[in-house]
Amino acid sequence: MLEGLPPHRPSHVLRLLTDERSARAMTDLLGEMFDPMDTAVAAFEDEDGRTWRLEAYFADAPDEDYVRDLIRPVIGDAADAAEFRTIEQQDWVRASLEGLKPVRAGRFLVHGSHDRDAVRGNDLPIEIEAALAFGTGHHGTTLGCLRALVSELKRRRPAHVLDVGTGTGILAFAAAKALRQPVVAGDLDAEAVRTARENARANGLGPYLKLYEGPGVRHRLADRPRHFDLVFANILARPLRLLAPTLTRVVASEGVLVLSGLIARDVPGVLSAYRLQGFSLVRRGMIEGWVALVLMRGGAARRPRP
Repeated sequence: MLEGLPPHRPSHVLRLLTDERSARAMTDLLGEMFDPMDTAVAAFEDEDGRTWRLEAYFADAPDEDYVRDLIRPVIGDAADAAEFRTIEQQDWVRASLEGLKPVRAGRFLVHGSHDRDAVRGNDLPIEIEAALAFGTGHHGTTLGCLRALVSELKRRRPAHVLDVGTGTGILAFAAAKALRQPVVAGDLDAEAVRTARENARANGLGPYLKLYEGPGVRHRLADRPRHFDLVFANILARPLRLLAPTLTRVVASEGVLVLSGLIARDVPGVLSAYRLQGFSLVRRGMIEGWVALVLMRGGAARRPRP
């Protein structure tokens, strides 16, 4: 589970071993108290099945005493054992690659260069290395969107696809690989756009990616009313709520909107914002505590499928 997206240039990390209950409580607490654009808090189960590892990445040096005081009510004196250290950029990329295993969603296989031998004959492989833009396919939000794409491709072949907040570009690449047609993808962060462009070339998808830099759909490539049959927005709850009027405007009449970057408590507020725009829930899924919502325009909500 992870709260917040990893900062593009983290400079400090907090590490602590604890139990599952405490790890989840601290993940929620630190996620609430720090800006999610500058801080990411993750909790992972160790191989022994009992110990949990809490890691918090910060874009700037945190006030260590303040952080210890925040978590002390949860874990008591164990807060004094919290380890803070400075990380170099190359350490961040190396750490992101450690233990990175191929991730599968249907025929899609997201992998690093070190796992090319895992690709099978019928796979649609996407090769991504850890980078300073978010998205390696191993995060529950990205995997949830990939699974939503797999389901959508079983139903039909979208003619026009948009990926808002593309990060490293995985969702756009998957759509382009499956459909062999251009996909529009954008991000407000220049580093993410640059990374997505490099990844597109590395995957032989350069001609299929129409990339833009800008917030939401505020670009001529994306701001096309009722044009896109499939729209991904894998960001965070607050921007998803704010973007509801503009995101829904570009979805085609029979189009599908996939929203992710949400934890369970975010869902009611996000659904309310999109219902006001005439969209209803078709399906929801959860991976590692992260929820992906599939929405369509009009009518009463269908019964959500698991």
